[in-house]
Amino acid sequence: MTSIGGAASAGMVDWNLAVATATRLVRPGPEVSRDEARAVVTELRGHAKSSEEHVRSFTRMATDAAHDTPVLVVDRAGWVRANVAGFRELLKPLLDKMQDRRGSGPGNAMLGAVGGKVTGVELGMLLSFLASRVLGQYETFAPPSRELPGAAEGGGRLLLVAPNIVHVERELDVDPHDFRLWVCLHEETHRTQFTAVPWLRDHLEGEIQSFLDETDVDPMTVLERLREAASSLAGNGRPEEDEGGRSIVELVQTPAQREVLGRLTAVMSLLEGHADYVMDGVGPAVVPSVAEIREKFKERRAKGASRLDLALRKLLGLDAKLRQYRDGERFVRAVVEQVGMDGFNRVWTSPNTLPTKAEIASPADWVARVHRKAES
Repeated sequence: MTSIGGAASAGMVDWNLAVATATRLVRPGPEVSRDEARAVVTELRGHAKSSEEHVRSFTRMATDAAHDTPVLVVDRAGWVRANVAGFRELLKPLLDKMQDRRGSGPGNAMLGAVGGKVTGVELGMLLSFLASRVLGQYETFAPPSRELPGAAEGGGRLLLVAPNIVHVERELDVDPHDFRLWVCLHEETHRTQFTAVPWLRDHLEGEIQSFLDETDVDPMTVLERLREAASSLAGNGRPEEDEGGRSIVELVQTPAQREVLGRLTAVMSLLEGHADYVMDGVGPAVVPSVAEIREKFKERRAKGASRLDLALRKLLGLDAKLRQYRDGERFVRAVVEQVGMDGFNRVWTSPNTLPTKAEIASPADWVARVHRKAES
């Protein structure tokens, strides 16, 4: 297995062990023959390519070839490797700070090596759970590498997780060709967001680093949350009693962190809601069974697979992600109805034109702030 990041992996988190654990524990994908698998990969690549024109025509967002990013069709292990590389890059400043806080004496070094392996195993368990559920993702932060090619000026690549797409299309009993294109429309919208709006990646990374810079958490508190999640995943917790449980996001401590988290929530709601809006807007013209797919997928997304799923979704903050899809889509729809697609696209002008968390809930306030100010 290729080492992700070399010797520095041994620290607060053993990243290579996280990859090894996740790939060992991840559920096998649906049974397909080699020819079927090859056909799925080919079709997904074709749909991703055709989705570019559909999405860009519908959204009227122009992309710059200099910021273009690749489309990678991956298996579950490939998704794990990409996300570990992204997490490692993004969390490095925080983990370095935690490492410094713990100290570097001989005893601490030995404890750190053991703790890093424990945390690596626990992170791997969580990633193995998520790796069988994600259909696609625009991975933003992992630096380009041979395994993860990215844009010429930095990271960024669209991941389509083939076995998960096949699993869900079978579970929902929908037309597989329509479903694959429908998924590609959503994920291509994310790719278009980042390639058409070059400042978006740096802005998002800056907000996340601002949040992490404010973090003053004892390493054991972080490990405790990971262990709660891993314990639930292993069946050792009591998810039926998790109604009042804590999420990992609840490491938020300071007013400054809450302010940053509010801005991040608004941006993620915008990105997810915009992708849902575009997927449904383009769908009827190119996906004949879109109404059936949407209805069945909505039911699946809302209910989760089990009580354990619900507990883990709460602990990992995934229930908040479901609200982001719903609230963000309502925001986009309301703004487009008021000022049209070109009027909505003013949202991409600069960080100052992004909606606030309050404006996501009240689209008319965003229209009043951005449009009336521009017209005055």
